[in-house]
Amino acid sequence: MFKNTVTHESTALAEQITAARDESVAPSRAARELGLKRIEWDIAVQQGRVRTVSDETERGRRRVPRAERERLRAEEGFPEALREEVRTVGTTEGAALMEITKARFTRLARLGLLVPVAFHLNRYRAVVWLYWAEDLRQFAADDRNTALLRRRMPQGLLKQLDAGLDLRPRNWRGGYLGRLLRQCETPWERAAAVASLLDPIHVSDVVKDPHERSHLRALRPAPPAQGPPGSPAAHIIESITTAGEGDETDWLRADLAAETGTARRHSPAPRPLPEPRAPRRTRLGTVPAHVHRPHPRTVHAGHPKLPATRPGPPAHADRPAPRPPAPGRRRAPARPSHRHGGALRMLLGRLRRGRS
Repeated sequence: MFKNTVTHESTALAEQITAARDESVAPSRAARELGLKRIEWDIAVQQGRVRTVSDETERGRRRVPRAERERLRAEEGFPEALREEVRTVGTTEGAALMEITKARFTRLARLGLLVPVAFHLNRYRAVVWLYWAEDLRQFAADDRNTALLRRRMPQGLLKQLDAGLDLRPRNWRGGYLGRLLRQCETPWERAAAVASLLDPIHVSDVVKDPHERSHLRALRPAPPAQGPPGSPAAHIIESITTAGEGDETDWLRADLAAETGTARRHSPAPRPLPEPRAPRRTRLGTVPAHVHRPHPRTVHAGHPKLPATRPGPPAHADRPAPRPPAPGRRRAPARPSHRHGGALRMLLGRLRRGRS
């Protein structure tokens, strides 16, 4: 009865997962249904405008439920209103939106005052930063930023720019991590999101258990952009998506240690099952260790079970028994040994000397 109950519960759970998967679709299909480009879809998910759920069958994958797609379609002004909310612009369009020059826009972005939300590489492998249009409107509308937009930039900021300061990659990583953490549903997913921005050497230094590191890799979110492995484009993307040395790495290492500790207390990382050990093979003629062997009993003289004759030496299993002679064939007499033949010759010699 218990076996039937477990089977019924497992079947019901599988049916629930299948039904939920049938009602949800992959992000690429959801973007097509909502009329969004790939970059617009990424921004909508990262900004929390579209809710996604984890895939029950594939780790690290996300899906979009039917109810979420229907909710977005029912909003007023769909799809133009949704597309305008997640619209991104590059440097040229962003400068025109804020009514400043492209050079000033780039300086503000390098100083970390304008935070990019996405990037991609063009055909010349140059990094193209994208900014949320609504964020630029709010920055331009704030009266406290008038001096930065209309007046000469302070000398202290210009010196930092001349020294090569560029906070766009770091600010993108900070915003990207925040958006990833808002989508996480479990402590292990939060730890994997933090680990995705660290070099594998730092992850191995913080997380010592190889099974936990394997679990973090399985939950690692898909990179926002990628190129062929080992290509120049892949190296450029890796330099942007990986934290640089310094206080940023220290902060992420501390955050990874805290998130991993929370995940361990919540649930341990899965580990592979031990391989079944093959049964030990016993040699023919030996008694296994688990078989009970009775202890020999001591029989005293005069005991009724004492044998009348003295037992001979124990038989050896490895010494074959002598063959019986063939019928009709006489056995040759045994030849005397050398010791008995020498004594007989000495006796005959004495008799001969006595006669003579």
